[in-house]
Amino acid sequence: MSADPDSGLLSPVRAGTPVERVTGDNAVVAAMLAAEAALARAQARLGTVPAEAAAAITAAAAEVARVIDVPALAEAARGTANPVVALVKQLTAAVGADHADSVHRGSTSQDIVDTALMIVARDACELLEADLAATAAALGELAREHRDTVMPGRTLTAHAVPTTFGLKAAGWRQYVLDSAERVRRLALPVSLGGAAGTLAAYVEYGDGSEDYAERLVAAFGEEANLSTTTLPWHANRTPVADLVAALAQTATALGKFAVDVQVLTRTEIGEVSEPTGGGSSAMPHKRNPVLSALIRSAALQVPVLAAGVTQSGLAEDERSAGVWQAEWQLLRECLRLTGGAAHTAVELARGLAVHADRMREDVELTHGLIVSERLSAALAPLLGKARAKDVLGEASKRAVAESRPLREVLGSVPEIADVLDPAKLDGLLDPAQYTGAAARLVDRALDGHAK
Repeated sequence: MSADPDSGLLSPVRAGTPVERVTGDNAVVAAMLAAEAALARAQARLGTVPAEAAAAITAAAAEVARVIDVPALAEAARGTANPVVALVKQLTAAVGADHADSVHRGSTSQDIVDTALMIVARDACELLEADLAATAAALGELAREHRDTVMPGRTLTAHAVPTTFGLKAAGWRQYVLDSAERVRRLALPVSLGGAAGTLAAYVEYGDGSEDYAERLVAAFGEEANLSTTTLPWHANRTPVADLVAALAQTATALGKFAVDVQVLTRTEIGEVSEPTGGGSSAMPHKRNPVLSALIRSAALQVPVLAAGVTQSGLAEDERSAGVWQAEWQLLRECLRLTGGAAHTAVELARGLAVHADRMREDVELTHGLIVSERLSAALAPLLGKARAKDVLGEASKRAVAESRPLREVLGSVPEIADVLDPAKLDGLLDPAQYTGAAARLVDRALDGHAK
């Protein structure tokens, strides 16, 4: 029976997205081969591998990546607990006898796999950064357009005080920008330690100079287009821990956007709608918020997977048995899910329909109670804080019990009429006049002053 590819059937958030292409098995194999080629070129730069050998290894690596039977390689990996041993055999055969001795010289499997996964992560993060930038740009346009669009602010699921949709969109944008900055700052390093973190075999094949190991690490980083670390990190998993932490933060930021959209698209709320609606298999009328559902699914998974990667920091000795291997799939899924969520978020942010009229209707649902905080602050110096609270509390209860507008109830309270003329009372009850610093906060965020 042929191998069954992971097509994303049970992970639609990343199915068919660009991140899938750069994180698939073929991409991982290509990255391992790229790591082998980069190592050979680095050694050639230092004069410890013939230049023609490095060129031959680089060419052979590209060809092997094109023709290799990945399922067969995966099965072969069961015999050595990693795919590098079988891969090096194929690469060596492709290079030929003249340069075979220069393949994988001084290296160990973990150097190649760790470096390859950092290459995969680099490519995935480049896509991720682009999608986060596009999402932030679209959210910025929403914030600018709806800077003064009044809507209910909700806390603990209930109406609290008025806010603006512009401020909500600016908040989503800032969360995305914070995550993008964290991804941008990631250091994705090559791994070079040799069998037990001493680089002994590399040094043995070196030129005899005292600083050969340091120069080799630097050259390897340049050839692989990755950063470097002071010490080998076989048993110090800071690079992968930092990576998955940033991915978890990013997935959560996108998930916050998605969850809010889901709330606002509820039939009884209807303040926004997605650009396209997913149909139901049973109910023809349904228009499901599928984009936000996909994003949310990723946001729920990535932090859990990231915890598993972080737990793999408990690596015994100089190299672990099983802990290292446990990271691989978890790390890749973090990259895939976060990348898929970011790609989906671009579509959601660009196409989100905002229903300002419905927002205004929803602000009025409590018949003025949404500005009770403002009334309390205005009446306190006029009636005294305690009395103002009692009067407003009684009026609010009457408004709810009698299904009457708060304005109507307050207008019939002599104490209120004595201290507030009708025009002043109307102004205090206007939700649009009680959005605090919302407009200024939006401007500040869009002007780039928010940190």
